[in-house]
Amino acid sequence: MARLPYADPEALPERVRETLEALPPLNVFRMVANAETAFRPWLALGGALLSSLELDPRLRELAILRVGRLERAEYEWVQHVPIARAVGASDEEIAAIERGDLDDGALDEQTRAVLAFTTEAVQEVRASDGALSALLDHGLSPREVVELLLVISYYMGVARIAETAGIELDAPLGDDVAASALRGPPEK
Repeated sequence: MARLPYADPEALPERVRETLEALPPLNVFRMVANAETAFRPWLALGGALLSSLELDPRLRELAILRVGRLERAEYEWVQHVPIARAVGASDEEIAAIERGDLDDGALDEQTRAVLAFTTEAVQEVRASDGALSALLDHGLSPREVVELLLVISYYMGVARIAETAGIELDAPLGDDVAASALRGPPEK
């Protein structure tokens, strides 16, 4: 059971209610809709992170899964495993992240660099010079590094909301979430 109530669509301002109704029926959206004035901007940022980055979507999703594991955020993990698969992550890569085995042979050097950087950004706040250099040495541009930092920080926030509010697990709707991100919030 959730520790906070989900937003009541009937009590929401019309614009927020219409936005919520246009989204896949996920508890995370129902919870964040409680923050009426922040809900649509929060969705817009999430949509941009899922659909408008130069960062490789596979690396993005593997980083999100790493954040989910480090933060012990089952909700995030359940929703993003299907998205990771849809953008090309292998079951072996996903299993390595689930085990926390960043030296697994299924992970290429660039992926290892992204996951090591993600780990440091989550655990230490400031990733080391070595972790940052490894990203650049493995072909990420400064833009992609900043995009990766935005992904990490956004999904750290999602993890905290999900875990602290006690958001109940939904059935995985990864494909629907990705599709709604491409559409963005309804205009008005």
